[in-house]
Amino acid sequence: MSNIHDERTVELIEAFHKQFGQSPRYLSRGPGRVNLIGEHTDYNDGFVLPVALKRSVQIVLRPRPDRQVRIFSAEFGESGFFDLDGIAFNPEQLWLNYIQGVAQSLEQEGFGLVGIDALVSGNVPRASGLSSSAALEIASAHAFLAAAGQNHLLPGPRLAQLAQRAENQFVGVNCGIMDQFISELGRANHALLIDCRSLDYQLVSVPEEAALVIGNTRASRSLASSAYNERRSECEQGVALLQRALPGIRALRDVSSAQLEAERARLPATVYRRCRHVVSENERVLHCVAALQEGDLAAAGRLMDASHDSLRDDYQVSSAALDTMVETMREVAGCYGARLTGAGFGGCAVALVKPGSEQAMADTIFERYPKATGIWPEVYTTKAADGASVVDLGE
Repeated sequence: MSNIHDERTVELIEAFHKQFGQSPRYLSRGPGRVNLIGEHTDYNDGFVLPVALKRSVQIVLRPRPDRQVRIFSAEFGESGFFDLDGIAFNPEQLWLNYIQGVAQSLEQEGFGLVGIDALVSGNVPRASGLSSSAALEIASAHAFLAAAGQNHLLPGPRLAQLAQRAENQFVGVNCGIMDQFISELGRANHALLIDCRSLDYQLVSVPEEAALVIGNTRASRSLASSAYNERRSECEQGVALLQRALPGIRALRDVSSAQLEAERARLPATVYRRCRHVVSENERVLHCVAALQEGDLAAAGRLMDASHDSLRDDYQVSSAALDTMVETMREVAGCYGARLTGAGFGGCAVALVKPGSEQAMADTIFERYPKATGIWPEVYTTKAADGASVVDLGE
């Protein structure tokens, strides 16, 4: 739950008053996320284990008596406008489309919305693999529902699905469900095990002796989109070839490491390596859950290390910048394990560390990473945080 007296919220309320000449009624919040383990498993019907971040997108808003939506973006320094009866993709203001898409998705679900005046501000770094887009979608969904007096009528998992639908169908980005799910359903000091086939989920307690350090490589992710589509196609090819011997499988989620090795000869070498990553990564996620439940952070860290090595060698979605970041993290005393997080080719790496070692890791990253890459990084420290929230600020 956001503290309405914290400095950031006070500044947002003041900015809203300056922009719209009145006070906001509600504050909605959607956090970013980092995935502890389970990469490129989501579109293979597999398992993921993300946590919600303290960094979030916040929206302060006031309902309007009509169907007009007026929004000011603090980060972009510009205003956006649309009418709920005339929603249309805006090629000039891409950030506005995430909000429009959510409004459209909610109305398609049968929720009658009202217009709002809103000010949006986020401290989730964009294009970093920490899911600023899902944070914006979830914050927007709660903003619209709160304004319409319907915020408690939509179960969290369904709200996450509607936010995903907005990104898939309106914005045109073929994302999975993980980002919206964790932004909506995350809980402090817990990771969230998500079954990407059934959408069953389970909160997994993260021991007190664990903290997270996120290193943003700030390296270009220009290859991520094309490589994503290529890897997805290779996984589908692997399933089609394996089905000849394993007719009961629907996705790589259904294949064990033993089965994959037994049928290895059916697969081209590259396709085999792609499949080996996904199959072993699903197994690592479940082993990591067990390790966290047992309080065995050393084992959880080793699984994170193995995940990165597999993403680097078998799935080939790492980069020189990410490898440098991960190697730097692993050298710091107190680091249990580190891996890239997100689609790869740039963005962020995450390390599981002993509390108290965060500053030493940050100092080491700032000392070594720029010398190796010529890029100045960003470093964030966090623990698993709560998911989305709405606060009634009163009249």
